[in-house]
Amino acid sequence: MNTLQELQYRAVAPTPPFFQKLKRVGLIIAAVGIAVVTAPGFVPELVQSIAGYAITAGTILVSICQLTVDEARLEDKLLSGIHH
Repeated sequence: MNTLQELQYRAVAPTPPFFQKLKRVGLIIAAVGIAVVTAPGFVPELVQSIAGYAITAGTILVSICQLTVDEARLEDKLLSGIHH
């Protein structure tokens, strides 16, 4: 299996519950960063810089969590598909 196929497989496979929660945290971090960057009016440069890092960190966290596979749930899903 090449790298692109592996990424596609992992993107649609079930995610473990811990990583689902962590993914929500990443989305919140990224959303707060986007809100600060797009805020109207004057926002200090330091805050803008931190917001940029928050967007990056949140996006990376979400990506990693999405590609984490719950092998047990995947196996159950595959086995239930065979029996039906």
